[in-house]
Amino acid sequence: MEFIKSNINLNFVGNRGKAFIISGLLILMTIASLFLHGGPNYGIDFAGGILVQVRFAEPTDASAIKKALDPVGMGQSTVQGFGEKKNNEFLIRDEKKGLNLQGLADRVRETLSKTYGKGKVEVRRVEMVGPKVGQDLREKALLAIFYAIILIAVYISGRFEQKWGLAAVMAGVLVGATLLVQALISAMGGGEGVAMVWLILTALVVTVGACWLLKLRYALGAIVALIHDVVITVGVFSLLDKEFTLATVAALLTIIGYSLNDTIIVYDRIRENLNRAGKQGLDVTINASINQTLSRTVLTSGTTLMVLLCLYVFGGGVIEDFALALLVGVVVGTYSSIFVASPVLLLLPEGRPMTSRRSQRPRPAPARLAMGEAETTPAQVSPAKAASAARQKRGKKSRGKGKRR
Repeated sequence: MEFIKSNINLNFVGNRGKAFIISGLLILMTIASLFLHGGPNYGIDFAGGILVQVRFAEPTDASAIKKALDPVGMGQSTVQGFGEKKNNEFLIRDEKKGLNLQGLADRVRETLSKTYGKGKVEVRRVEMVGPKVGQDLREKALLAIFYAIILIAVYISGRFEQKWGLAAVMAGVLVGATLLVQALISAMGGGEGVAMVWLILTALVVTVGACWLLKLRYALGAIVALIHDVVITVGVFSLLDKEFTLATVAALLTIIGYSLNDTIIVYDRIRENLNRAGKQGLDVTINASINQTLSRTVLTSGTTLMVLLCLYVFGGGVIEDFALALLVGVVVGTYSSIFVASPVLLLLPEGRPMTSRRSQRPRPAPARLAMGEAETTPAQVSPAKAASAARQKRGKKSRGKGKRR
């Protein structure tokens, strides 16, 4: 089934400059938003504290809820709407460490019932995560994303360029760099959270630099595309002030896998076409490969987006953020597979990536041989044989002259 013909020729590679500018602007917006918000809006999973989900029978607002919660010491809590507005559901978050958790749900229900009336308040869930547990979860979530990207770089290097040795060298350099940075941060007395951020940033920079220096072109394209997808998805959550929870981390890991799968499909076609490209330019080969896989990309992404849209609209508030992250990630991942991962191959020096040894410059065709002459190459003829052949040739000429006389 093809919605788009395989012989279509859209100039994706020719527009890579515009695509790089758009991606750069989106990444700058992400950095600016994270800076203005003081980092991601961590949910209770990562920030620690208490979360209470409450449903009211009648419409109300956040300020009225805060005022009603003063008697239980939660008047300064963060209150925000949850799900659709008509449901009158709110999330109450409080990061106080000394709050008595015993019977908290009953106390919240009784306190709010005094203001809103009996039977008109429903406490739907109460969650509590300690600050130490939240910090541990945050660090492990960052490490999960980090290790996924790094192992993908090693796999792509071996899978597409048959450079397992260079991939191992890159992994060794990466381990050495992270251990060095960790030692420096420990010597300077840096906190665990700061150390983790610097370790991940250092590892990503070293990975991209190693791919560039070792000319691991396919790995560089895949890693740049994956970082691009994760950063922009986090930026959308920051711009919309959405909570960053364990479900969001699961969505990011899913996005990494989805985007990588799409990139591998395009890379496989590029490698196949390079083996029979001849003198055709690398940019022409990459553009043709993207066009040939475009129908598959549109079909896969389109059907995935339909399912995710249904989850986002009908799934309810519990999985709303998870579905939103996947929606953004699939769109950005499809875009990056076309406009980022493949055009990055053209940024490295020395032209084209490693291809099969079969794709070498064709040898010129041998000259047509005279009747009765054997096909030989200069390497096959010894000096003695060459001299004997010359004497025979002269003898034939002299006999021919004698006959003519």
